[in-house]
Amino acid sequence: MEKKYILTVAIPCYNSEEYMGKAIESALAGGDDIEVIVVDDGSKDKTKEVGLEYERQFPDNVRVISKENGGHGSAVNTGILNARGEFYKVLDSDDWLDRDALCKTMEFLRDIVANDKELDMFIANYVYERVAIKKQKSINYHSALPVDRFFTWSEIKKFKPSQNILMHSVIYRTELLRNCKVELPEHTFYVDNIFVYYPLPSVKKMYYMDIDLYRYYIGREDQSVNEKIMMGRIDQQLRVTKLMINYHDVPKLPEAKLRNYMIKYITIMMTICSVFLVKENTKESLAKRDAIWKYLRDTNPEMADLVNKSFLGKALQMRSWLGRKIIIIVYKMSRRIIGFS
Repeated sequence: MEKKYILTVAIPCYNSEEYMGKAIESALAGGDDIEVIVVDDGSKDKTKEVGLEYERQFPDNVRVISKENGGHGSAVNTGILNARGEFYKVLDSDDWLDRDALCKTMEFLRDIVANDKELDMFIANYVYERVAIKKQKSINYHSALPVDRFFTWSEIKKFKPSQNILMHSVIYRTELLRNCKVELPEHTFYVDNIFVYYPLPSVKKMYYMDIDLYRYYIGREDQSVNEKIMMGRIDQQLRVTKLMINYHDVPKLPEAKLRNYMIKYITIMMTICSVFLVKENTKESLAKRDAIWKYLRDTNPEMADLVNKSFLGKALQMRSWLGRKIIIIVYKMSRRIIGFS
């Protein structure tokens, strides 16, 4: 008889031998009903060997799946396809889960499964960990979501600029991910946005627990959120944004507050693209900024109108020096809000 797991934690790994152990061990701390899938995405170092050693030590809880390199999205897809847990969590190989928060999460999820309760998405806080300078910043949802109870989209409140529901903060029901056929593009960065955004219209019942579960490490030079790297990969950010624009006809969704949140998410994606293209400040980059806004207008005029109603939507398209100044100010403020500086 196949063992039943409450939660699958998928850990995409690429050349992660130096730090992946912390991620694996943090997930295992949640109990014997956690499945850890280490997805070795064609690593060139000893990632596979490290994973296999954990599999040898914890044969009932750790599985290593080695595959040709396909990027982070491909590894997440592999995890979803092979998950045996009722719920699914992605943990990047340089991040970790807080032990106490994970134990509380697992206690809650066990009750959900044991009593066959409806839950599509579990939300918890995440913490930016700038280990080198011993600085932390917790992102919570106190003011936006009901705390410690089940709720639906109709009960959510306005989200602050820092309160975006990201991959770090969510646990999805595995069956929901499979039923809505979420599939992330290969060889593309920033697809964690798609992982969170695409299933949202399928989410009906949610629960927010006010605990700092996910620890998000900031500081590696090769991280995809490093500013210089983000500017160098702006074409991939543009690709992800276009995909998200196409996924859902958001203005036609029935739940008003779900529509509003998804419009906010698209606005954030447009903001990220616009800010880095304006910071580059070349003829080519400014043309790309104009092109992504044209793409939004041409693809979904109603969505474009809703994005344009916001202050950011207006400011991001200004072509004057004042518009560029506003964009840079917004960028600096956002870095302070999330603790990057």
